Amino acid sequence: MNKKLIFFDIDGTLLDHEKELPASTEEAIEKLKQAGHHVAIATGRGPFMFPDLRKKLGISTYVSFNGQYVVLDEQPIHKTVLDKKELIRLTEEAVKTDHPVVFMDHKDMKANIPFHDHIQSSMGSLMYGHPDYDPSYLDGRDIYQSLLFCTAEEEMKYVKEFANAFDFIRWHEFSMDVLPKGGSKAEGIEAIVTKLAMKKEDVYVFGDGPNDIEMLEFTPNSVAMGNAVPAAKEAASFVSKDVDDDGIAYGLKHMGLL
Repeated sequence: MNKKLIFFDIDGTLLDHEKELPASTEEAIEKLKQAGHHVAIATGRGPFMFPDLRKKLGISTYVSFNGQYVVLDEQPIHKTVLDKKELIRLTEEAVKTDHPVVFMDHKDMKANIPFHDHIQSSMGSLMYGHPDYDPSYLDGRDIYQSLLFCTAEEEMKYVKEFANAFDFIRWHEFSMDVLPKGGSKAEGIEAIVTKLAMKKEDVYVFGDGPNDIEMLEFTPNSVAMGNAVPAAKEAASFVSKDVDDDGIAYGLKHMGLL
């Protein structure tokens, strides 16, 4: 078998519903690496949010911030930043209605207010703490992604007002990712594929969420977890078992990689 490039989402894909790494998944990743395949991560998280997972799995290539900050063998190869003027305008609009904003670069993230229940609830679902307060964090830094905290009923005014600058992806009842217009995991994956001069048919992806749809459509070798949202399942070429039911190992075996 020729060497493959395999990308895994984190939440709900590599990590189970309790944010734990199933033993079957860890074993499967090790087998892929021993076979000489290139194993990578594709996530909406920032690099600073999953160093322990990378170390545990021995992974040095990843697509973070939904494609906006891409690293190949520990070296950044692709960066896309948010429009700073539009981000400031978005923040000003959000402040008017008590909708918090979190600014994220490749090293850290900071909130524009000291505390908010929506931030606590959303970040808690990732088993991650409330970001520190620093409303000036976007000054003099490249911001690759932001988080906007509001309900689905409240989001449309932002989607309409900032349609030319940003894409919004809801990942929690109270939170959305704010991405540069046209940004996606697929864009980040393509940067790695181009750098490695690989073919799309040698690329495999595993995901479960709305932010995985573009990458699931990017290659014919795409696997949605059994716990995936309906749109992700429709975009994938195969639907595996639930992450809690050894879904990664099952999907890899179906695709002929194990």
